[in-house]
Amino acid sequence: MIQSENAEKNIARALRERGYKATPQRIAISKYALNTDQHPTADRIYREIIKTHPTVSLATVYTTLKILKEIGLVHELNMPQQNRFDPNMNPHAHLICLQCGEVSDWMDPIIPELVDMISRDTGSMVSGSSLNLNIVCRNCQLKSKAIGL
Repeated sequence: MIQSENAEKNIARALRERGYKATPQRIAISKYALNTDQHPTADRIYREIIKTHPTVSLATVYTTLKILKEIGLVHELNMPQQNRFDPNMNPHAHLICLQCGEVSDWMDPIIPELVDMISRDTGSMVSGSSLNLNIVCRNCQLKSKAIGL
């Protein structure tokens, strides 16, 4: 995640260094996407950004997310209903609740170790990883117990 105090400058520089215009809309979209742990969808980002940038289009959100993915600042999670975006580029697992759809990160030292082991054992260079674990989260389990399921 980009630190918020210099976020706009860092985002603008990252975009310009790769030949993209650093428009106020792109900076706002990028700042939101890079500073959340909520794994937002493009629609959610759009709904948040139009509050401060009412002329932004959903197409601009998608284009900006594509750019952020291309330059290695976000990872796109292919989800059944709608793709989500994650600024955490370190090896980690995604815990995806099958009931409420909540996505959370699970960080453990074993994940980067596993990636390194696979790389060593196969002689391959791992350029990315995605580990999604389908779960029923604690909140949904408690709700199920409360209604007697």
